[in-house]
Amino acid sequence: MKRCNQLWIAFGGCILTYVAWAQLGTNSLLLCAIIIFPFVINHSFTICVFFILFSYFRLHEAFPVLMPFHIPLLLATFSIAGLCIHLWLKRDEIQWHSLQSFFLLFSFWVFISCLFATNRAEAFATFNSSYIKIIIMVFAISWLPTKQKQLKSIPILLILCGVSLSIIALYNQINGIGLVEGTRVTIGRDIGSILGDPNDLSLALLFPLSFALTNVFHGNKAQRTMNVLFLIILISAIIATQSRGGLLGVTAAFFTLMLLRSRSIVIPSMISSIGLVILVVFAGISDRSSGGSAETGVDESAMGRLFAWEAAFRMALANPFTGVGLENFYFNYFFYSPHWDGKNHAVHSTWFQILGETGFIGFTLFICLLIGTFTLSYRLLSRLRNHEMKPIAEGLWIGLITFCVSGTFLTQGTTWPLYILISLLIALDRLTSNVTTARSISTQ
Repeated sequence: MKRCNQLWIAFGGCILTYVAWAQLGTNSLLLCAIIIFPFVINHSFTICVFFILFSYFRLHEAFPVLMPFHIPLLLATFSIAGLCIHLWLKRDEIQWHSLQSFFLLFSFWVFISCLFATNRAEAFATFNSSYIKIIIMVFAISWLPTKQKQLKSIPILLILCGVSLSIIALYNQINGIGLVEGTRVTIGRDIGSILGDPNDLSLALLFPLSFALTNVFHGNKAQRTMNVLFLIILISAIIATQSRGGLLGVTAAFFTLMLLRSRSIVIPSMISSIGLVILVVFAGISDRSSGGSAETGVDESAMGRLFAWEAAFRMALANPFTGVGLENFYFNYFFYSPHWDGKNHAVHSTWFQILGETGFIGFTLFICLLIGTFTLSYRLLSRLRNHEMKPIAEGLWIGLITFCVSGTFLTQGTTWPLYILISLLIALDRLTSNVTTARSISTQ
C-alpha cells in the first residue's frame, strides 16, 4: 500500500474516532479497542510485562500525572484478552510445568484461607484486587514468550523502572518530601501509595538491583559502566530508606554474586560483613526515631518485630489449617499479641506472614514452592553457564537469594517479586530446554 493511502486511512480513522467520541462519549473506547485489537494479539507479552511493571513499581503513583489515564486497568484488560486469545490459538503448544502445579496448590490454599478468614471482606478484597492478578500473570509470562530475546528485555525494563524510582526517592530525600521519622525516604506517601512505606520502597528496589548487579559483569565496556551507575543509584536509594531488610538484601546480593565467582566462601563472607557495616553507617540507622541509637538494649523496632512474629505463631496455633486469612494479620494483632501497645502492627516477615495467614498447611506448600523454585533456578544456572542467557539465570538466582534474606524482615509472601521470578524461570526453562551444559553460546 502506498504511503499516501496509509495517511488517508489514518486520517479517516482519527475522524471516525472523534465523531464516535462526540456521539458516544466513553463508550467510543470500545471502537478504539477494536482498532488496536491486532496490536494486542501481536504484542500480548509486551503488554503483560508493562502491566507487571506498573503493578510492581506503582509507576502511576510515582508519576501522579499518569493516574488519570488508568493505565494499569487498561493494561490488565488487554493482557487478559491477549492471553486468552493466545491460549486458544496455541492450545496444542502449551507446556505444563511442575512448578506451576506447586504454585496452583499454594494459590488454592490461599483461596481456602480467604473462605475461613476472620475478616472475609478484607481477605477477598486483597485476593480479587491483587493476588488473582499475580496468578494470571504467572501463567502469562510463563507461556506467552516465544523467543529468548523477549526475556532479555525484562531485566533491562526492571532496571530502568528501579532507577526511575531511585531518582525520585533521592530527590525526595534532598528536598525533605514525604520523609518518615524525619529521615526515611518514601514516594507518594501523600496519596497513600504502597511506596509510601520505606520498607516497601526498598523491597521494590531490591528486585532490579539483582539484575543490575549481574549485568555489571556482562556486555561491552559502555554497558558495564552504565550498569555500575545504575547500581550506585539503586543502592543509594535503598540506603535512603534506612530499611534493615533492604540493607540485608543488598548484602545478600553481593555475597551471592561473589560466591558464584569464587570457590571459597571465606572471602565473600568477610567482604559482605564489612560491606554490611559500611551500609549501616551510610544509611544512618542510628539516627532513626525507631531502632536508633537513642534506644538502649534491644530497640523498639526489633522488639516490635519479635512481638509481631510471636503473634503470627499464635495465629497459626489457633488456626493450624487455614490461619487467619489473607491480609488478616494486621486486624488480628490485638487478639494474638501478648504485648499490646495501643495499635496494630504489620508482621514484617514473609515467613511469619504465610504462617499466620494460611496456617501450617499453607506454610508447608509455600516452602515446597520455594524449594521447587530454587531447584529449577540452580538447574538453569548450571545449564546456561556457557550460554548467552547466563546473565538472566544469574540475576534470577541472586533475586531468589535476596528474596529469602530480605523476606525475613519484609512482608512479601503474597506480593509480586517471588512470582515474577517463578514465571521468568519457567519461561527460561521452556525456551532453553534444548540447551545442554556443554553447549557453547547459542546463536538463537
